[in-house]
Amino acid sequence: MESSRAVRLQRWEHRTAGPLTLLAVLFIVVYAVPVLDPDLPATWRRVCEAVNLAVWGLFGLDYVLRLGLSTDRRRFVRDHLFDLVVLLLPMLRPLRMLRVVTALLVLNRRAEAWTRGKLALYVGSTTVLLVAVAALAILDAERGSADGNISTYPQALWWAVVTITTVGYGDLYPSTTSGRFVALALMIGGIGLIGFVTGSLATWIVERISTDERPTQVTRADLAALVDEITQLRAEIAELRPSPDARSTRLTDETPPHSDQSR
Repeated sequence: MESSRAVRLQRWEHRTAGPLTLLAVLFIVVYAVPVLDPDLPATWRRVCEAVNLAVWGLFGLDYVLRLGLSTDRRRFVRDHLFDLVVLLLPMLRPLRMLRVVTALLVLNRRAEAWTRGKLALYVGSTTVLLVAVAALAILDAERGSADGNISTYPQALWWAVVTITTVGYGDLYPSTTSGRFVALALMIGGIGLIGFVTGSLATWIVERISTDERPTQVTRADLAALVDEITQLRAEIAELRPSPDARSTRLTDETPPHSDQSR
């Protein structure tokens, strides 16, 4: 029963990987359009919001289905606790921009599978995506605030780059609760990326050193070839060595006759 559930879960994740990736991209687009265009007509704004909610609901449905197909549901919830929090928090209107984090999680899961073993590509794409989306989220949170100092997307991009690199000039900063949540998520994401790169680089260096210092491994084919050579050498030596009968005859012929000492 458990193995059947595991197989069904694997099939579900495999079949939904492509559609969920497209939905994540669509999610980011419909989120970005109203943020980048404050003068967007009300009709299109409502359409974007409806698509946003629909895709977010599909992400939630995917989580529920994967939970139902998992063999150990408690462990699944523990391993995907952040996914659950990101799905539930946007129900609070001040935290609605956190919905976009769900799309980031989906894209990150696919990017990790597609770029496995390509550290530079994975880190680069993740960083660019994280900065672009964080800039959208901070602009969405800060532009309507009376005390806000981030009112354009270029300013938001600059703030995101400064924050994720832990430079923190302080020329631009969030003044709203929602904006501070975005800043917190971006700072944690930046620290996580730095830790990931550092750990991966250290692991690569250790593996290279271990490989260089490790003696050459002997395969079964090498052992078989060595045994064959030894067998051939022994056969050639046996052919060159005289037989015991020939050796005794040779010794008899070479022995001088005994002289008669009595004479």
